[in-house]
Amino acid sequence: MKRKASAVWRGDLKSGRGNISTESGVLKESQYSFGTRFENGIGTNPEELIAAAHAGCFSMAFSAELGKAGLTAESIHTTAMVTMEKTAAGFTVTQSHLDVTAKVPGADRAKVIEIANAAKAGCPISRLLKANITMEAKLEA
Repeated sequence: MKRKASAVWRGDLKSGRGNISTESGVLKESQYSFGTRFENGIGTNPEELIAAAHAGCFSMAFSAELGKAGLTAESIHTTAMVTMEKTAAGFTVTQSHLDVTAKVPGADRAKVIEIANAAKAGCPISRLLKANITMEAKLEA
């Protein structure tokens, strides 16, 4: 399975603007800029999209792990907070923190926490954040 998204950037870093689109059309030319990334401008930014992906992925992984234990959540609410800091190497995403609240009727609290930890380790986006990235770069004339 492969999923695709694209971004177009025009101009310099501070005054330029870009847009992000997804193959599904859920995001279609969604605006992003220096202001939306480093200030409080209107639009999105890559770190916010990573946070959304991590929260959604973890919630699904948690549901799957609960199912393996014969449990079904009434609800799983996950917030991911992605932190970007300036390091010696430059701006770096240094952490994605998951804050999860689950309502699992009849479940033992310790067991649910154990299952949540397994989901955190097994979530594909959690693994991606530790993965090597490949790239093919081209220069257009």
